[in-house]
Amino acid sequence: MKKLSRLVLASNNQGKIEEFQPLLAPLGIELISQASLGIESVEETGLSFIENALIKARHACARSGLPALADDSGLSVTALNGAPGIYSARIAGSNASDDEKVQVLLQQMEAVPSDRRQGCYHCAIVLMQHPLDPIPLIAEGHLEGIILEQPCGVSGFGFDPVFYLPATKCTVAQLPLSAKNKISHRALAVAKLLAAL
Repeated sequence: MKKLSRLVLASNNQGKIEEFQPLLAPLGIELISQASLGIESVEETGLSFIENALIKARHACARSGLPALADDSGLSVTALNGAPGIYSARIAGSNASDDEKVQVLLQQMEAVPSDRRQGCYHCAIVLMQHPLDPIPLIAEGHLEGIILEQPCGVSGFGFDPVFYLPATKCTVAQLPLSAKNKISHRALAVAKLLAAL
């Protein structure tokens, strides 16, 4: 893979943009959001996190003419047979707030006892040089936790306020970004990507 100096982040999610910038800082790469280039989101029609990340990276490459980085991530809950999974961002509809998504998840888990509330954050990251790149770099990361019955914490985004980490004795939303960026599913995937680069 040739030396990269600029990358388009194939996301309009401000939370992801804020997480990716410090994670990629060691490479000295300028990270540009697709929103700042006027690139619209693409429909995610894949059946896995990797497929959706590939779709998003290819779309951002084609629209920008630059290499693109895309991730697709979400929450998989064992008691819900892996749901919401790739539909995590749309669990409460396409324009729902993070609070609304959390409330829908908690409603779906109302009858789930405390000893069966295990969940796992998944992240698939794709780095593509151009839209026809036949060998994109792909990396994955996972973070296991427990889904609380009530939100706790105000940092992060998505399901972070109900995603409890036994090792840290707090939710992801109670961690400062610097701590989250050492242990999150996204941080682990980026570390693998950096190693590959």
